[in-house]
Amino acid sequence: MEIFVNILFYIFVFSIVIQLFYAFYFFKKLSTFKKNESQFQKGVSVIICAKNEDKNLEKNLSSFLKQNYPFYEVIVVNDQSVDRTKYVLQDFEKHNFNLKVVTIEENVMHRPGKKFALTMGLKAAKYDYVLLSDADCMANSENWLKKMVSSFSEKDIILGFGAYKKKRGLLNKFIRFDTFQVALQYFSYSLSGIPYMGVGRNLAYKKSLFFENKGFASHLHVPSGDDDLFIQEVATKDNVTIQITENSHTTSEVMESWGEWIYQKRRHITTSKYYKQKHKILLAIWPFSQMLFWILSIPLFILFPNIYIVLFLFLFRILVYYFVYSKSMKQLEVKDLYPYFPLIEFFYLLVQGFFVLLNLFYKPKLWK
Repeated sequence: MEIFVNILFYIFVFSIVIQLFYAFYFFKKLSTFKKNESQFQKGVSVIICAKNEDKNLEKNLSSFLKQNYPFYEVIVVNDQSVDRTKYVLQDFEKHNFNLKVVTIEENVMHRPGKKFALTMGLKAAKYDYVLLSDADCMANSENWLKKMVSSFSEKDIILGFGAYKKKRGLLNKFIRFDTFQVALQYFSYSLSGIPYMGVGRNLAYKKSLFFENKGFASHLHVPSGDDDLFIQEVATKDNVTIQITENSHTTSEVMESWGEWIYQKRRHITTSKYYKQKHKILLAIWPFSQMLFWILSIPLFILFPNIYIVLFLFLFRILVYYFVYSKSMKQLEVKDLYPYFPLIEFFYLLVQGFFVLLNLFYKPKLWK
């Protein structure tokens, strides 16, 4: 029994060592990141794909059309919508000279997802510099475009942050914590020279880079991946940077159904199988070490002879992550979750583990 408990303790310590490595080698880079913004004023094409998004367009499109930037156009790709999207866009066109509508007719056959629509938008773009968002997103400020493209004078790809609106309820906290965890990783790994993804809600790159890469050709059969799989292909340690200032964010309405969020997360997990091996390993080790930390702490508090050593290591790990997360949570608009982070992290890991187990038996295939 004593040998067994000692083995558990050594695994527990090893899991903490791994998490300390991630905290100080990767995640601290984001909390200390400072961007020296340059003046960039070349023309930019903002591209938004919309499929049955009449209500979202009525609510959000104005925020993109009224940006404080000298030369830009907004391209909305109406992807075979059967609601009022066509008429909503016609009304916007009457009052906004910088709006261009690209329509994909209902009889056009294309694969599920938005890769075809996004490709049509990129082909229609007047400028080489493009900034992507979604119809259910709103630009956080009239300086969103200016902030997001400020690094185009130095880099070809800019990774932004797409936040979710804060509301009451446990689901809202889970979704915003999940969004923070994902952003923490793709921002930190990018700053460490190993970029692997961005989010289509707020992402910028050069049109020429897209077509030099033959667009989404290598993963066209995958419904998702227009952001993560594409960025994984074209991003290097030298051509990508991040933008995290608050005015550069977009904000989306949060999902209000557990079923909808669970399905989306499970679908995203299926996309990760197409990641490069080094990214798979990197993304697996951290949550696995977190899970070991939480699972092993329970029996060790009961069985280990010196409970104070376990308590010290437990609190030390928690405090380190409080320290590392403090500034990043504020920058990424989840500072209200800061006091509760250990508890929400524990339950979040359980939910994530449940998603992985579900996908072993049944993988979501329908694209919503």
